[in-house]
Amino acid sequence: MYGEEVPKPDRPQSRRAALLEFAVLGLLHDGPLHGYELRKRLTTALGIFRALSYGSLYPALKRLVDAGWIHETQEPTLSGKRPRITYELTADGKEHFQDLVAASGPDAWDDDDFDVRFAFFSRTEAQVRLRILEGRRSRLEERLANIRDASARNRERMDGYTLALQQHGEDAAEREVRWLEELIVAERRAALDPGPSAYDDTTSAPNGTTTNTNGTTTTNKE
Repeated sequence: MYGEEVPKPDRPQSRRAALLEFAVLGLLHDGPLHGYELRKRLTTALGIFRALSYGSLYPALKRLVDAGWIHETQEPTLSGKRPRITYELTADGKEHFQDLVAASGPDAWDDDDFDVRFAFFSRTEAQVRLRILEGRRSRLEERLANIRDASARNRERMDGYTLALQQHGEDAAEREVRWLEELIVAERRAALDPGPSAYDDTTSAPNGTTTNTNGTTTTNKE
């Protein structure tokens, strides 16, 4: 009936689908994009979406349109050609994205969640960034302790390849803990002196990627 509030569609149950919607909202925060450009940025900047198909992207875009968080516009094209669709964040979408980046619970400390959240740290409040970084550090320290404990208990039963894999996991966790420590120190320093020198233009991650201050991530090559 006219005047009644239209119910919002059910939100996706899978964490990956929720992360995809979060990333789309974050990318559209800078301005309108075509579906092709959206997919390109998702697959090149965020590792979790490296194999993203249009079959996953377009249903996510439809859910966001139905929720009223993004708006789609068909651009006129030459006769016979498929119209190009531009997606743009709505006012409700901007507000919803701000609610999402304000969240700092344990989900934000998991591997894929953390990577996506970190990509949009430039749009996240300092206190939230610090909570996520400290939570991620605690998660990695726990993982590192588990790896070392398993290695100590099972070393005699492991072959050389298994030991090498275990050592690789331990080294990777140690590098990320050190990286997180540097970021936490920088965040705390910035809280005391929020001038332009608090951060460099880019922050190098331990996995060979560089996260820029605009929230994008690129792979460093030797």
